[in-house]
Amino acid sequence: MDRREAERRARELVDRMTTAEKMTQLRYDSPAVDRLGIPAYNWWNEALHGVARAGSATSFPQAIGMGAAFDEEMMQEIGDTIATEGRAKYNAYSMTGDRDIYKGLTFWSPNVNIFRDPRWGRGQETYGEDPYLTGTLGCAFVKGLQGDGEYMKAAACAKHFAVHSGPEAIRHSFDAKASKKDMAETYLPAFRRLVKEADVESVMGCYNRVNGEPACGSKTLLTDLLRGTWKFEGHVVSDCWAIRDFHENHHVTEDAPHSAAMAINNGCDLNCGDTYQVLPQAYADGLISEERITEAAVRLFTTRFLLGLFDETEYDDIPYTAVECPEHLALAQRAAEESIVLLKNDGVLPLDLESIGTLGVVGPNADSRVALIGNYHGTSSEYITVLEGLRRIAPESLRILYSEGCALNADRVEHLAYENDRLSEAMIVTGASDVTIVVVGLNETLEGEEGDTGNSAASGDKMDLSLPKSQEALLHAVAETAKEEGKKTVLCLMAGSDMDLSYAQDNFDAVLMLWYPGARGGLAAAKILAGQVSPSGKLNVTFYDPDRPLPEFTDYSMTDRTYRYLGGEPQYPFGYGLTYGDVRVRRAELVKTEDSTAENGAADRIRVTYDNDSAVDTKDVIQVYVEPEDSPWKTPNPRLCGFLKISAPAGKTCECEVILDKDTFKVVNDEGERVSGGDHYKLYIGTSMPDKKSITLTGKEPLVLTV
Repeated sequence: MDRREAERRARELVDRMTTAEKMTQLRYDSPAVDRLGIPAYNWWNEALHGVARAGSATSFPQAIGMGAAFDEEMMQEIGDTIATEGRAKYNAYSMTGDRDIYKGLTFWSPNVNIFRDPRWGRGQETYGEDPYLTGTLGCAFVKGLQGDGEYMKAAACAKHFAVHSGPEAIRHSFDAKASKKDMAETYLPAFRRLVKEADVESVMGCYNRVNGEPACGSKTLLTDLLRGTWKFEGHVVSDCWAIRDFHENHHVTEDAPHSAAMAINNGCDLNCGDTYQVLPQAYADGLISEERITEAAVRLFTTRFLLGLFDETEYDDIPYTAVECPEHLALAQRAAEESIVLLKNDGVLPLDLESIGTLGVVGPNADSRVALIGNYHGTSSEYITVLEGLRRIAPESLRILYSEGCALNADRVEHLAYENDRLSEAMIVTGASDVTIVVVGLNETLEGEEGDTGNSAASGDKMDLSLPKSQEALLHAVAETAKEEGKKTVLCLMAGSDMDLSYAQDNFDAVLMLWYPGARGGLAAAKILAGQVSPSGKLNVTFYDPDRPLPEFTDYSMTDRTYRYLGGEPQYPFGYGLTYGDVRVRRAELVKTEDSTAENGAADRIRVTYDNDSAVDTKDVIQVYVEPEDSPWKTPNPRLCGFLKISAPAGKTCECEVILDKDTFKVVNDEGERVSGGDHYKLYIGTSMPDKKSITLTGKEPLVLTV
C-alpha cells in the first residue's frame, strides 16, 4: 500500500476518535477501541537475530556474528525469513485472540549503534564498529524484514537513536557528548542510511542524553535532523521507560506530565513505558496540543495500515509450520558458518577426524546452550552445542573425551575444590587426547544489557577484556599439559566482543572466534573444525592490544577508538580472518558512474579479479578501503568503503564488482559537513585491511585511478 493512501485512511480513522481515545493509542500496549472496530495492539516485539521472546523461532547467530559474515545478500534473506516467521506467529496468535506483548509485527530491530568500546555489554547486538558496514547490513536487514510486497511484511526499527554505546550502569542519567564531526562521521551515518535508503518504518530513541538533550525528547535529533533534514515519515518510539528518566534521572523536567510533553512535542509518537498514561493531565494543563496528539496517532495508524492490519494481505496464509522450517534452519546454519572467524592456524586445522584417535573437548562453553544464543533471543526446538556438533559428525573410530574444565566464572580459583577437580580432569583429558579443543568465553549473564545480567553490579558491561580467572587457569593448565605431552590444542572463543587472546595466540595451535552462533551453531563450529566448511568470517570489531590502555569509557570522542582512529597496532585488526584457501586479488579497476554524486544516484564500483591458489573451495570477503591523501579531515587510518562476500573455487580465477559507498570520495569536516576529500586518493583492495597482499590504486579524483 502506498504511504499516502495509508496515511489518508489513518487520518480518517483518527478523526473519528475522541481526544482521550487518541491518547490511549500512543502507548505501546494500545487498547482496543471497540466502537470503531479497532482491536488491541501491542507494539513491543523483538527480532534481533530471529523472532525473540515469543516461543519457538529460528535462531540465527547474534547480530555481532551476522555482521562478521560481511554478507549483505544473506542479511536481507535473514530479514525476510524473520518476517515470514513473525507473520506466521501473528496469524496464529490473532486467530486465538492473543494480542499480547511480542505477538505483533512491529519489530524493534536492528540495533545500528556503533560498537565504539569493547567493554560495552550490548555491543553484541550491533553489526560492529564501522558505520559503513553497519549501515549496509542494517539496510539489507530492514529491506528483508519489511519486504517489497503490496503491504509491509513487518515493520523494522532503527535503534537506539543516537550516540548510544555504554556505559550501561549509568545510561539512565548519562550525557553522551560528541563533536559535530564525530556525530556526522560515526554516530549518525547508519541511521541516516536506514531512513533514506531502506525507508525504515520506525526509529527508537535511547536512554542517555545527547549533548545535553534526552534523546527521546531531543528537538535536535527528532525534529531538526530526523524529520527536518532527513524527511523521515515513519513513527518514533521511546526506549522502554526512557521518558520517565527525564524527571527521575536526567532532571530536565519537573514531573511526568512535563516529561511526556517534552517527548511528544519533540516528535516521540509512541511510548514504551508508562509515562504517556499521564497525557490526559499534560493535555489538561495545556502542555500539549490536540494537533500534536492527532499527528502522533496518525503516524502510528499509518504503520498499522501499511502492515495491512485492517485488510486481507498476501501474508495471511503463511502457516505456523513456516516457523523453524528446514529452509530457515539451513539459512541459520549457513549464517553461523559464515560468521566464524579463524584468527590463528599453525596447520592443525582442519582436523582430520578419520586419523585422530582421541579428541578432547574441554571448557565451560563446550556444552553450554546459554553460550549459543546471546541476548534478545527466541526459543529453539533444538540446541546443538560444540560438543554435540562434533559428536554428530565424528566417525565411529573417533573417541571424544569431555571435561567442563572449570566454572564459567569463579573469582577465587585457588580456594574452590570444584575448580581444582575440574582442572585436573581437563589436564587428564588433554593428556589422553591427540588434539584438545577448548571452548571458553562469556554468555549473556556476563555481558549484556543493564538490569539483565549479574556482571558488574548488573550493569552488563565488562570491567576489562580478560577472561574470567577460572578460564584463564584452564587455558594455562591445558596448554602446559599439551606441551609436555606433545599434543595439539585449538581454542574456540564464544563471546560477543573483543577479549584478550594474547595467551592463546602464543600457546595454542589455532584460535577461532565463534561469537554466539545461534541455537544450532555448534554444528557450524564442528564443520569448520573438521574442514567440511572453510571459515570465511572477518572481524567486524578491533581486538585491541591488551597492554595499551583503553580510553575512558564515558569519553565519546572517537580518538584512539575503532580501526579508523586507532593509534598503535591491534592484537587482531578489523577485517581480519583466515580461510583454508588462499584468495588473492590480482587486478582491480575503478569504474566511474556519471551520477554517482547524486543523492540516490548509482555508485562507483571496483572491478576485481581474484584467484584461489589452493585446493580448498572457500568463501572470502573482498574489502575496499579509501585514503584521501590531501584532506586534513580524513580519518587517521584508511576506512572501509566497499565489501563483497565472494565464492572462491579451488584453483580458479574469478571476477566481481564491489559497489562503493556513495561518500567514498568525501570527508567530514569539523562542522560535521560532508565535503570533498581533495584531489588525491588511494584505494586498497584485498581480503583484509590494507596489507602487503592488497592491490593499491592511486590517482586523482575524478579521473580513473590506476595501479
